[in-house]
Amino acid sequence: MLLKQKGLSLIAILSLALGIGANTALFSVVDALLLRRLPVQEPDRLALLRSLSSREFSSGSYTGNSRTDPVTGVKQMTSFDYQTFLRLREQKDGPFTDLMAFGDVSVNLNAGGQAEVVAAQAASGNYYKVLGVPPLIGRTLTDDDDKASASPVAVISYRYWQQRFGGAVDVIGSQVNLNNIAFTIVGITPQGFDGTMQAGSTQDVTVPIAWEPALTPGRSRMDGAGTWWLRVMGRLKPGATLDQARLALNGVFQQAVIDHRKVRQQLAISQQSKSQILDLETRDIPRLDAVAGSQGEMNTREGYKRPLFMLFGVVALVLLIACANVANLLLARGTSREQEIGVRLALGASRWRLVRQMLTESLLLSVIGGLAGIIFAIWIRDGLFAVTDWGGRGLRALEPKLDLRVLAFTFGVAVLTGLLFGLVPALRSTKVDVAPTLKESTRGNLASRSFLSRALVVAQVSISLLLLVGAIQFVRTLINLQRVDPGFNTQNLLLFNLSPGLIGYKDEKLVRLYSDISQRVEAIPGVTGVTFSRTALLSQSMSSRSLYLGVASLGKNGQPISDGDVYLHTVRENFPTAMQIPLLSGRNLTPQDDAKAQKVVLVNQAFANKFYKSENPIGKRFAFDFTKPYSLEIVGLLKDSKYSRQRDEIPPTAYVPWQQELNNAVNMVYEVRTVGDPASIAGAVREAVKSVDSNLPIINIRTQVEQAEQTVAMERLFARLMTVFGLLAQQLASIGLYGVMAYSVAQRTREIGVRMALGAEQKTVLKMVLRQGMLLALIGVVLGVFGAWVLIRYLETSANLNTMLFGVTARDPITFIAVAVILAIIALVACFIPARRAARVDPMVALRYE
Repeated sequence: MLLKQKGLSLIAILSLALGIGANTALFSVVDALLLRRLPVQEPDRLALLRSLSSREFSSGSYTGNSRTDPVTGVKQMTSFDYQTFLRLREQKDGPFTDLMAFGDVSVNLNAGGQAEVVAAQAASGNYYKVLGVPPLIGRTLTDDDDKASASPVAVISYRYWQQRFGGAVDVIGSQVNLNNIAFTIVGITPQGFDGTMQAGSTQDVTVPIAWEPALTPGRSRMDGAGTWWLRVMGRLKPGATLDQARLALNGVFQQAVIDHRKVRQQLAISQQSKSQILDLETRDIPRLDAVAGSQGEMNTREGYKRPLFMLFGVVALVLLIACANVANLLLARGTSREQEIGVRLALGASRWRLVRQMLTESLLLSVIGGLAGIIFAIWIRDGLFAVTDWGGRGLRALEPKLDLRVLAFTFGVAVLTGLLFGLVPALRSTKVDVAPTLKESTRGNLASRSFLSRALVVAQVSISLLLLVGAIQFVRTLINLQRVDPGFNTQNLLLFNLSPGLIGYKDEKLVRLYSDISQRVEAIPGVTGVTFSRTALLSQSMSSRSLYLGVASLGKNGQPISDGDVYLHTVRENFPTAMQIPLLSGRNLTPQDDAKAQKVVLVNQAFANKFYKSENPIGKRFAFDFTKPYSLEIVGLLKDSKYSRQRDEIPPTAYVPWQQELNNAVNMVYEVRTVGDPASIAGAVREAVKSVDSNLPIINIRTQVEQAEQTVAMERLFARLMTVFGLLAQQLASIGLYGVMAYSVAQRTREIGVRMALGAEQKTVLKMVLRQGMLLALIGVVLGVFGAWVLIRYLETSANLNTMLFGVTARDPITFIAVAVILAIIALVACFIPARRAARVDPMVALRYE
């Protein structure tokens, strides 16, 4: 039966393949990012610990993720200090069989004379044992390795083993230098296991926690009272629950927090610090929390959840339009089979038997569409990485794939759509009066079918308008962001990162290194300026400090009260000149503004306006260290420029000379201005850096334009995908409208012939058919505008849609009018072709049509 109407079947299969393929592709990403569990032993028994505290609580030095609930004010923190981890692990009678800890470390790895910065972590010796991850080759870490007296060993990931060592088995037992310390590679983890940190991150090298101080001398997070930097995860005993874990270890954790605070107090007294660390009120002591650890850390996943589900909703609407299209085609085919159905009913066939046959046909259509959709899914998934920056944001490391889970989803969608678009047409087509149907000149119950077909067309137009409104909003957002004036010249700039602090550079040795590299790069033909800064502009990164305009007073918690926070740029003295940020008054920084000179600073207009109003800021003094009031002098005023992102308001910003902030200069971003294409000198820059120190790798070389484009990656993603899916939905709706009108004209051929035989003109017939089609389109447009307005209003209040838009209002009337006009024109074209055909009907042929 499907082969008898090849054209109809092909259109139905392609429509379904596009809809199912888009849903399958996005589900593969959702599965990898939000649903996939760690490839470890019994992941459901893993629990990840975190702490909950009041907004006022400060842990001291902290490295990790934290989030404050805007409603309750409760602060969630993911990290713990090392001593707290040890205390929690000592509780052998608790709900855990064991606890382990892990935290990221910065590592410069040198193997075979080639150096690079790799993603690494420090983990407790029982890390792999608790997870139940066996080695692929060699062995994993043990508790004996996690001692300062033990030999330094490391475990590498399968991905890094293949990428760096080509899968060579003899890498086991070989030595690599990590931050100039020789470590022995003792094992390789299985393929697919990339660690337990954020989604998409890959811990390529794992070392024992005991070796963290040696890898970061002078900056160890184990020094003093200790930094909160370790994530703690445990395996629950059989039958134990997360609530039991919270209750059993909360007392131990709170006592550890109090003791940690006492150590900080003693250090503050010994260092004669003016900062007072007061005893905590009982209500302010953090409490322990435990959440499911089957997927590792979830903070990045939480950030992706809303946009992914929103896109999932978009492709679901596209599939719904495809289903409506196919339902219309099946309604048309059912009408053409009325006499066949009437005959079969007259011969004794039950209506349910005929419904089963039609459902079987629709299910077969959907299954074939699902199989073709797998091919489309592969193309769409690969295209998702090709046209967006999500690969660079961690998704590529997740390797979304069409595994059994995804294929099961595809099969389920195919069956569901088969039932969805097949059931109603089957019921409608078999609801016929046998006697009238058997009369050749009679068309059974066309009115109800016609109404259903038209209702489906109206729904298609409405949904496609909704998607196109969203697409235009995101396209306009992207255009507005790209047109934002950053306040500096982004053209002809090459950026690259250096981390000399990882291999021991500091103080005067660090100063000489940066000076030598700058001179070598400046000598490259085509280079007109070389500068560097602690943070690249428009990189979604920032550094801030509290500012004290005068002598600070202490608050009730014993902490100094600042006059506000400012963004901080640690820069080379020629940074404003090289980046072409205009100097408005005063002077620029000079090489003489070194560690021995008076501390000076440049500020931007936003800084001057906030803290000095209408006063001239030149010569004013303030401090970042409240114990040294008036220690910084403002010597120059710069024009405002963007710092972190294009969509952000320009913040008060201070530019400090790098030699007066050497502790913050161990990692730097070089900015190289050229006369031509900056990418053309990348090779020469690598050679220049290598000639100074071959053990110092260049990290993340890119242009400033590429850097700026990365900050609008999410907006570009939505603009492109919403446009693609919106246009696809519009095309499907147009095909549906065309199909209904063509079918209607075919059904009314005899009527049109009679009208023309009685004197109706061609233009009258043309207007009649156009009026019928445009009425459906206009009803769909009106309903779509209303639906879009209601949905956007809801999203504005519930999902904070304005954080995803920029420079446009969510209910911008221009967008609604533009989309409505576009859809009306397209609908007019879709209706004109059948109307023109109707107007050219030969009355004599039409009268003999049936």
